[in-house]
Amino acid sequence: MTLLGNDAARAAFVAAVDGGSLHHAWLLAGPEGVGKGGFAREMALRILAGAADGRSRMHGEIPTNHPAAALIASGGHPDYRELVRLPKEPDKPDQDIARSIKIEQVRALQPRLATRPSFSDQRVIVIDAIDDLERPAANALLKNLEEPPVGTVFLLISHSPGRLLPTIRSRCRLLRFDPLSDDLVARIVHHHSPDIDAAEVDALVAAAEGSPGRALAFAGLSVAALDRDLAAIAADGDPTNRIRSRLAKSLAGKAAQPRYAVFLDRAPALIAASARTRRGPALREALDAYDKARALAALAPAVSLVAETTVFEMAGLVARLAPGRGG
Repeated sequence: MTLLGNDAARAAFVAAVDGGSLHHAWLLAGPEGVGKGGFAREMALRILAGAADGRSRMHGEIPTNHPAAALIASGGHPDYRELVRLPKEPDKPDQDIARSIKIEQVRALQPRLATRPSFSDQRVIVIDAIDDLERPAANALLKNLEEPPVGTVFLLISHSPGRLLPTIRSRCRLLRFDPLSDDLVARIVHHHSPDIDAAEVDALVAAAEGSPGRALAFAGLSVAALDRDLAAIAADGDPTNRIRSRLAKSLAGKAAQPRYAVFLDRAPALIAASARTRRGPALREALDAYDKARALAALAPAVSLVAETTVFEMAGLVARLAPGRGG
């Protein structure tokens, strides 16, 4: 499926390539999950395929059997490198991922950057995400951005550009990515999960907040059912604790961890949405509940709070939205 949305960013980059004014470093900045990584990889392929073919490949489809596409897919293209956080144990790629991109990964680029590209006059380095570079790695990369190797283009993905070294930001041309419309998010969800029912699509779109990556990460976790339970608690306060007790038990097991994470995300979001429609004491009650819910959602995974207890407490904060609870 062709990447959807952020047409202005695509147009600016394509114009730079076709106009022969391709800057050596681009900062692809915007919320997580809106397609920055997919865009960077697509543009890397188009640059390298075009350089090898001697003509622009910035428009139209590139065959999957194109030599550049095949080499990138196999990890064997000598003029393409991608830096990401690696598994903590190299022989267990499905296990925990390192918290940062290490300086050793940046240093491993240096011998290749000291030579000319192999297949054409272009080389592309994708870093997803540059936010993840540990400080020594960021300083090592800065040297390459200050003295860019011949023919090398850096595509640096950032979810929080304000946290980057100012010296890195100043060496890059900014390409801003925005959240996608609900219609586009729904189209992407339908493409990847064509059998999903309409209610679940609506719930995923609401949870996505313009990020199709976020929606797809939540797919298959029955978000609509969670939203219905939270709405029911907010409506009458769940006076018998029936719903919150059921939720606490169902989200407590190890197998329920992904859905538990969604619950910690959706409960504060529901409180925030309710606060926007309130005034006076009811608004103050909702804002206080929201502050506590956000704090609990951040604290729970950080210090491994007991899931069952956390769910019960979070549901209690949602219950404060019930009529008569906040004036």
